[in-house]
Amino acid sequence: MSEFRIHHLVSELMKVLGTQGKEGPEVYTDLLLKNVTPYITTQVSSHSAKRKIAEFTKSPAEFLNKYDELKSKNVRDLDALVYLLSKLSEDKDVVSTLKDNSDKLLMPMDKISLPASGTKMSEEDVLELRNQLLAASSVASSQASEVFRKMMREKQAKKNTSLSLPVLSPWVFERPFLTGDFVKVSRPTIEPGIPLGTLPLGMQEMTIVHDLLTVMMGTEGKYILVRQSSDGSVTPYTFQVDRSLDTSLQELVNRILPICNNYSTVMHFIEDKSSFEFGVVNHALCGAMRTLVKEYNILIAQLEHQFKQGQLPLQRFWFYMQPCMQTMEILASISSSVDRGACAGGSVLSLLHEKTVTMIGDMRAQELCLFLTQSACAPYFEILEKWIYKGIIKDPYCEFMIEENEALQKEKLQQEYNDAYWEQRYTNCRERSPIFLETIADKILRTGKYLNVVRQCGHDPRCPNAEEILYTLKERQYVDQIDKAYQYASKLLLQLLMDERELVQRLGSIKRYFLMEQGDFFVHLMDITEEEMKKRVDDIIPSRLESLLELAVRTSQANSDPFKDDLRVDLLPYDLNTQLLRILSIESRQEKAMLHEMDPTELNISGLEAFSFDYVVRWPESLILSRKALTKYQMLFRHLFYCKHVERTLCNIWLLNKEAKRFTLYSSRWYAAAFALRQRMLHLVQNLQYYMMFEVVEPHWHILQDNLRKVSNIDDVLSHHTDFLDQCLKDCMLTNPDIIKNVSKLMLVCVTFANCIQRVTQTMNVEAEVSRLIDTGTPPKSDKDKDKQDSERRRTTTKVVSEHIEQLNASDDFTNTVHNFDSNFSSLLISLLDKLSLFSTANCEHNMMNIIHRLDFNGFYTVRLEKLAADRSMAAHRDEDLMDVGGAEAR
Repeated sequence: MSEFRIHHLVSELMKVLGTQGKEGPEVYTDLLLKNVTPYITTQVSSHSAKRKIAEFTKSPAEFLNKYDELKSKNVRDLDALVYLLSKLSEDKDVVSTLKDNSDKLLMPMDKISLPASGTKMSEEDVLELRNQLLAASSVASSQASEVFRKMMREKQAKKNTSLSLPVLSPWVFERPFLTGDFVKVSRPTIEPGIPLGTLPLGMQEMTIVHDLLTVMMGTEGKYILVRQSSDGSVTPYTFQVDRSLDTSLQELVNRILPICNNYSTVMHFIEDKSSFEFGVVNHALCGAMRTLVKEYNILIAQLEHQFKQGQLPLQRFWFYMQPCMQTMEILASISSSVDRGACAGGSVLSLLHEKTVTMIGDMRAQELCLFLTQSACAPYFEILEKWIYKGIIKDPYCEFMIEENEALQKEKLQQEYNDAYWEQRYTNCRERSPIFLETIADKILRTGKYLNVVRQCGHDPRCPNAEEILYTLKERQYVDQIDKAYQYASKLLLQLLMDERELVQRLGSIKRYFLMEQGDFFVHLMDITEEEMKKRVDDIIPSRLESLLELAVRTSQANSDPFKDDLRVDLLPYDLNTQLLRILSIESRQEKAMLHEMDPTELNISGLEAFSFDYVVRWPESLILSRKALTKYQMLFRHLFYCKHVERTLCNIWLLNKEAKRFTLYSSRWYAAAFALRQRMLHLVQNLQYYMMFEVVEPHWHILQDNLRKVSNIDDVLSHHTDFLDQCLKDCMLTNPDIIKNVSKLMLVCVTFANCIQRVTQTMNVEAEVSRLIDTGTPPKSDKDKDKQDSERRRTTTKVVSEHIEQLNASDDFTNTVHNFDSNFSSLLISLLDKLSLFSTANCEHNMMNIIHRLDFNGFYTVRLEKLAADRSMAAHRDEDLMDVGGAEAR
C-alpha cells in the first residue's frame, strides 16, 4: 500500500473517531510505515484470535457464524483482520475510545426499529411474504450467475480488445432438459398409483431402490418427489418420500438422499462454470469434477445391473454408497464455496489449497482435494511457465496474478517525469494470486519483467532450467523451480545492460557532463558561449549552441568519450528555482501538467538560466536513465553550472581589481570594503562548489560504483542509482525550498555586485586611450628617454583615472552602495548558515556541517548565529507561556 493511501486512511480514521490532537496523521503514517511486518497466517493464530474475540463479544455465536460465512466465501485477509481485532480488544484505551464514539459509528441499518417479536401478522401478509420469498429463491441463483457471467465478459473485453470470447448458442440455455441436474421447469406431478405401505416389505424395498437409482441420476422418481428448497437452507432441493414406506427403510433412504443434493450441486456447478467467461481454471476444475462424476455414473450403472439381477437390497446399496458419499460431499462443498465467493483464477486455487491443507488428517479426502487442485492448477501454471521462462503473458480470461497495462509504452520513458513503465506496466494483482504463491509473488513478477525486457531487445531467452511446474503440498519443489528461473532472468538482463550496453561506462559519461567532471571542456564551453548565454532565451538559435557544444567537445579531453555524440543542448522554458519548487510542491500525477502551464513572465529569462544538457538514451538503458532520472541530473547540472558562472564573474572582478591597484583608486573609502566583499563572495561560491563536487557527488559516486559491482538484478541497479541521485539532490540542498531560495538570493547578490563593480571599473579603458594618445607623439631616441616616457604616461593615466573616480564619488554614493551589498550578503549568509544548522540537526544530516565549518572556518559568524538561536529559543518559551496562560483562563 502506498504512503499516500495510508495517509488518507489514517486521516479518515481520525475524522471518524473524532481524535483531533496536536499530532497529525503524518506522525501515525510514519509510525505505520516504520513498523510494517507481514502477517503469517497459521491455523493456531487464527483459532486463538477467534477465541479471544468470542470471549470479548456479547454474541459469540453470531460472530463465529459470520466468520464461517466469510470464510466460505474465500474472503482475503480475513484471518489477518480477525487477528488485528483480537489485538485491539486487548487494548483498554482503544476499547474505551470506540465505546465513547459508538453512537457516531452506528450505521443507518443499525438504527432501524423492528416490530416486537410478539407482533402478529395477518394470514394475507404471511402468504404474500411467502410468495415473494419463493419467487426470489427460485431466480436468485440464476440471476447471480448471469450477473457474474456478464461481469467477467465485460472485464475480459476491456482487457483484451482484440480478442472476443466465444458465445454459446441460445438453445443451450433455452432447452431445460439438456442437463444432468434435476429439471427446473414445472411439470405435472405423477401421483403414485399404490401407496408403498400397502405392498409387502420386499416389494417396498425393491421399489424404493429403483426410485433411489433414478433420483441419484438427477431424475424425479415415482415415490421420491423432488422440490426446490424454500426455507433458505444450503441444500438446493428437498425430497418427499412416500410416508407409508416402512420406517426402517425410510430411515435408510433419508441417509442416502443427501448424496442426491450433492450430485445436483456438483452438476449445476459443472454446467454453469463451463461457460467461457469463467476462465480456464474453472474449466479445468470442472473437467476434474466430470472425471469423478463419470466414476459416480459408472457406480450407479453397476448398482443398477445388480438391481436387475435382484442382488441389491437397500442395506447393500447403503454399503456401496459409503465411499462415494464422502467424495460427492467434498465436491459439493467446493462447488458451493466457489459459487458463494464468485471465485475465478487464483482465488479458486487458494480455496482448493486451503481445502487440501485442512484435510491433512484424512488421507483419502486429501488425495481427492490434491487431485482437484493439481487439475485446476495445470492451466494456471502453463501461463506461469510462459511468464517466468519466456516473459510472455497469455491470459485471455484475466486470471493470472500478473496484470499487464498495455497503455504504458517504453517510448514514454523519455517523455514523462515518472517511473510508470517499470513500476506499472506489469503489476501484481493480489486478488488473482494463489495463496501458496504469495510469498514469491514479487519474484515471479520480476522474473517475467526481466525476460520481457530481454525479449524487447531482440533476444530470445531460453531458460536452461525450464521444467514443468506441478502443484504439490511440498511448496519447496515449485519454489525452487521459480527461484532458478529468477536467477537466470536477473543474470541475463544484468549481463545485457552491463556488458553489451555498457551501462556503467554510460553513467560515467553522464557524470562527466551533467556533474561537471570534465574541467577543460566546461572552461572552453563557457568561453565560446559567453556571448550567446547573455541573450534572451527567445533570441538564441539552438543549432548555434549545438555547434558550439560540439566544438567544445572535439577540442577537449571529452573527445575521447565514446558516448559524446549522445549529448544534446536543452533550453528549458523555466529557471532552476521554478522547476525545483514545483516538483517539491506537487504530486507526481500533476507534475507533467504543471510544468507545461508556465507563467508568461518565466519565458523572459536569459540563455544562462535556461541552459541545460540533455542526453539521448535508448532502450533498455532508458529503464535506468528515464526522464525522471535525467531531470534530476539536469537540476544538479543547472545548479553547479550557475555556481560556476558566478565564480567566473567574481574571478573576472578579481582581475580588474589587480589592474586597479596601479592607480590611486585604492585610496577611495569604498575600495577596501568592495574588494573584501568580493573575496568573501568568492570564498562562499568556491567552497560551495567544492562541497558539492568533492564532499557530495564524489563520495556518493564511489558508493554507487561499489554497489553496482555487487548487484544481482536490475531492480538493485535502479534502486542504487535512484538513491545516488536523491542523496546528491538532498546533500546539495536542492530538496529544501527555504534553502533553495536562500542560496538563489545569495547567488543573485553576488552577480549584481559583480556587475556593479564591472561598470565602475570600465574607467580602465581610459588608460588605453591615454596610451594611444601618448604613443602617437615623438618616438624616444634612447632607452633613457623610453623609461622617462613610460613614467610620464603612467602619471598621466593615474591622474586622469583618479579625477574620473572622484567625479563618480561626487555623483553617486558608492560607499553606501557597497555597504548595502555587504549588509544584504551578510544577512543572507547568516540566514543560510542558520537554516543549514537547523536542517542538519533535525534530520541528522551531518554532511551539512561540513559546509557550515567551511563557510565559518574562523568563527566570524558564530556570535551572530548564537544570537539567532537564543532569540528563537526565547520566542518559543514566550509562546508556550502564552498558551499556558490562555489555557488557565479558559479553565
